[in-house]
Amino acid sequence: MSTLPAYTSDQLAGILALLPGVDAVELKLTVSDQDRPGVIGALGIDPLDAQVRQVAFIDTPDLRLSAAGLVVRARRTQRKSGDATVKLRPMLPEDVPEGLRELPGFKVEVDASPAGYVCSCSLTAEVSDRKVKKLYDGGRSVADVLAEPQLALLTARLPEDVTVGDLRVLGPVHLLKCKFQPGGLPRPMVAELWFLPDGSRLLELSTKAAPAEAFQAAAETKIFLAGHGVDLAAPQEAKTRTALAALTAALDKE
Repeated sequence: MSTLPAYTSDQLAGILALLPGVDAVELKLTVSDQDRPGVIGALGIDPLDAQVRQVAFIDTPDLRLSAAGLVVRARRTQRKSGDATVKLRPMLPEDVPEGLRELPGFKVEVDASPAGYVCSCSLTAEVSDRKVKKLYDGGRSVADVLAEPQLALLTARLPEDVTVGDLRVLGPVHLLKCKFQPGGLPRPMVAELWFLPDGSRLLELSTKAAPAEAFQAAAETKIFLAGHGVDLAAPQEAKTRTALAALTAALDKE
C-alpha cells in the first residue's frame, strides 16, 4: 500500500539500492478512526478471525532507546508462545553488525508507507508466555527475557548514560491481529487494530513481499485498496511511535 510510484526519484533510487541486501519489504498503511469501520467492511475483514495479542515495549520513561534507534518489545500471542525482539532502526544492510545475519530469528526489512520508507534489522527469539507475563507483572527483568545474543545487541547499542537496569516495561498494549486473503489480490494482508491507553485506536493494514516483487506488490496493492475506497493520501501514523507516545503519556498520569 505504499504509493511507491509517487516517491521522489531519490527515494526510489534509495529503495532500489536497498533491495539486494534485505530479506523482505513490508508495505504499510494506517487508517483513520473515522474511516476504519468503512474500510473493515469494504475489505471483508471478519473481526471474529482476529487473534488477541499484547505488546509491551522496553525503554526508559523518556524514550532514550527510541531516540537512539533501538526498539525492544516483548509480545504475548493468544494460544501461542511469546516472543521478544530487539530492533535497530534505521539500519542499512551494509551496516548490520558482524555475525548477526547467521543468527536464527534475524532479518533485514524495509517498511514502506505513503509517508516514506525505513530499513531496519531485528533479532527475534521465542519466549515462553509465562515468562513474558511475568515481565509485564514485574516478576522478571529484561535481562531474564532476552536471549544472550539479543542482550548483547542491546547493551552494545545502549546510549552512554543508560544501563539495562534503567529500562522499564511500557505497556502492555492490547491489539487484534487478523490475517485475511482479499479477493483479487495475490498475497494475504494483515489488519492490526491497536487499543492505546488514551482510548484511541490505530488500524494498520500491511502486506509483505519479496524484494524482487516489491514494486509490483506495491502497485497491485495500491490499485486494490484505492478500488475499495481506502484513502491512500490520508495522514499516516507510525505504529510504534504512536504507541510509545501514548504509553509515556499514561506514565505521566500515574
